[in-house]
Amino acid sequence: MLGRRSARVTSSSSARGLGDMATEADVRARLQRAGQGHLLRFWAELGPGPRAALLAELAPLEPDALREHCASAAEACARAPGPTPGLAARLRPLSPERVGSASRSDPETRRRWEAEGFRQIALNKVAVLLLAGGQGTRLGVTYPKGMYQVGLPSGKTLYQLQAERIRRVEQLASERHRTRCTVPWYIMTSEFTLGPTAKFFKEHDFFHLDPANVVLFEQRMLPAVSFEGKAILERKDKVAMAPDGNGGLYRALADNQVLEDMERRGVEFVHVYCVDNILVRLADPVFIGFCVLRGADCGAKVVEKAYPEEPVGVVCQVDGVPQVVEYSEISPETAGLCGADGRLLYNVGNICNHFFTRGFLQRVTREFEPLLKPHVAVKKVPYVDEEGNLVNPLKPNGIKMEKFVFDVFQFAKNFMAFEVSREEEFSPLKNAATATRDNPSTARRALLTQHYQWALQAGAHFLDAHGAQLPEQPILPQNEDPPAICEISPLVSYSGEDLEACLQGHKLWSPFILNEDQARVLRTQEA
Repeated sequence: MLGRRSARVTSSSSARGLGDMATEADVRARLQRAGQGHLLRFWAELGPGPRAALLAELAPLEPDALREHCASAAEACARAPGPTPGLAARLRPLSPERVGSASRSDPETRRRWEAEGFRQIALNKVAVLLLAGGQGTRLGVTYPKGMYQVGLPSGKTLYQLQAERIRRVEQLASERHRTRCTVPWYIMTSEFTLGPTAKFFKEHDFFHLDPANVVLFEQRMLPAVSFEGKAILERKDKVAMAPDGNGGLYRALADNQVLEDMERRGVEFVHVYCVDNILVRLADPVFIGFCVLRGADCGAKVVEKAYPEEPVGVVCQVDGVPQVVEYSEISPETAGLCGADGRLLYNVGNICNHFFTRGFLQRVTREFEPLLKPHVAVKKVPYVDEEGNLVNPLKPNGIKMEKFVFDVFQFAKNFMAFEVSREEEFSPLKNAATATRDNPSTARRALLTQHYQWALQAGAHFLDAHGAQLPEQPILPQNEDPPAICEISPLVSYSGEDLEACLQGHKLWSPFILNEDQARVLRTQEA
């Protein structure tokens, strides 16, 4: 595990050194300079332990940066929401030469991309990097999202599914090239998720991955700010802090010497993804191969927007430069424009699934990270009132400033987008069960539907509880559960491959779980 970073709000090295020797007078003077003296208003009521903890948290806050952070948060939040004025005239779709497609390409081209991806994996040049610093607030849990179970028959968590996909893609690459290979797994956590994630992995024996190849590191934290530009106290002895967004990746890479670790391992290509997509294909050989053969230094997997108002960012060009424009920044008129083929003109939906060369990441951390502009997220932030009472607000009361991982697209020398099928590769888990979309039920349905279709394609047949064969439905209506429950372990199949040998002609009782042991048994039986 790489070293933790305790620095806050672009703290200087001299400021970081104050953590061990800061006095109340030192910290109070720095806070007054930043216009945030209220953070010590309960000092007289605190005991020695809470006082020491509060000083340790406040000492690294660099006064000028803290003042600027709070002021810019309040200023940005006060701006009128809605479409960005004049944006439509600056907006253009990505040029066709910048877009590839898994579904619209001929099989031979797709095989060539996949072969190149497996070759790079076999050469130990590919790593995956998980963005897992956010809390599961919207999901309604107090632990990291990766530890969540959506209700699969196997009871597997998101972390386990992802670990097993890494093991499977390593196995496939090793078999193709008759060599042993490793796909290192870098996991960016935060102050909230580092401890629980590390404990969870240890308790589960790292899901049989080599612990040396699972590298946890921590992103920075920033104070939450009130609408009046004041940092928020969540307790008398603690500032309300929040991760600096998934775009905090670039500072975290530098803070924790992650790129140096990659260089020592020989990693040249990095697949970055978000924790909550249950269908994510880690180190996807097709995506990796496409980007490598196109000479991309930066790439994004995308899906076609389902409808004009769908709340996903659009990958497009602004003033000729590739970037993601948030759906709220585009007017309804622009969002609804169609091309000559009848498809939406701005239909390239961002799904937080990216390819970077290590060289590009090095350039970003050294040159471009300071140019990234933070975005406003208005949240409900618990706080203590003037009398010291804890308040859980019923409506948003605070601002969290975040950077986005995709904000670096503009700096790429050769940016490429790669369109994939939503049904095959994108089902995010963002909301609690009471929500209508992106919830545990929709995530579970997406995975079980995919596995049911894989089984049918491999020649399997399903039986009901009475032994009668169920009708086959290779194409299911949206939001409808498959007629049979079938879960296929990632250790058996990464993307539907190699299933005919164990499923063709077999009649399976629902629910059916195909794990490694079951697959071995079925391969030896007469269909």
